[in-house]
Amino acid sequence: MILVTGATGNIGTALLRDLHLRGAAPVRGLTRDAGRAAFPEGIEAVEGDLAQPGSLKAALKGVRSLFLLPGMGAEQDVLAAARQAGVEHVVLVSSITVQTHPSLPAAGANLAVERLLKDSGMAWTILRPTQFASNTLWWAQSIREQGVVRAPYADIGLPAIHPADIAAVACAALTEPGHRGRTYALTGPERITVRRQVAAIAAALGREVALVEISRDEAHRQMAPFMGDETADAVLDLMGGDVNDELLTVRDTVPQVTGSPARSFQQWASENRAAFR
Repeated sequence: MILVTGATGNIGTALLRDLHLRGAAPVRGLTRDAGRAAFPEGIEAVEGDLAQPGSLKAALKGVRSLFLLPGMGAEQDVLAAARQAGVEHVVLVSSITVQTHPSLPAAGANLAVERLLKDSGMAWTILRPTQFASNTLWWAQSIREQGVVRAPYADIGLPAIHPADIAAVACAALTEPGHRGRTYALTGPERITVRRQVAAIAAALGREVALVEISRDEAHRQMAPFMGDETADAVLDLMGGDVNDELLTVRDTVPQVTGSPARSFQQWASENRAAFR
């Protein structure tokens, strides 16, 4: 039995699809509302909340492999519940910032969860993805309503990753031998600037989308009300204010693990054009 947490999110949805296509069985998807879940045929929807580990007892029953998205703050208790339920292997989504920007608070939080997992007694595989291609959904409203993107650091390119490639690596780790005890840094196939991302979205839409480059201060003023000053500063550092060679490096981990080329940002934009219309 494989349990996928975050089953309705960008990674979880793709992972359930991959597991279904591979014929992995049985598989469960964790959701807060099983009645609203639209999972592939044969995937069992189970209710639970990672913020409330006590709610996971039924979901974890019989599970031997767990795909875990952290960030709810109760990871220590979730891992303890998994161990008690007999889970043998956990595939954890962490962040590449653990190695590129270890001083950031979010990186420290991810590293702490990695350590909890390694100390749990269960086998582990850790995934450290870079910036998600889906982060550009932040621009969706302004593209829909105004046909414009306002962003800083327009010509700094990061190797953004398609969430489905994170799912593909997770699927391999959950269903194939040889991945336990491994940590994988994951990126897309190339560095792609904000300017090229906007152009790719415009091409997918078949209409012009303007790019207005703004200062870091202006970007901070826009972001801070939604995520707080500290998080806004951290995000802006990762967008271009404090990039380093480690963050900019394009890695071949996705094709090495999955046997397929990493998906391009252009593919992600084409698949998600409806969000920007």
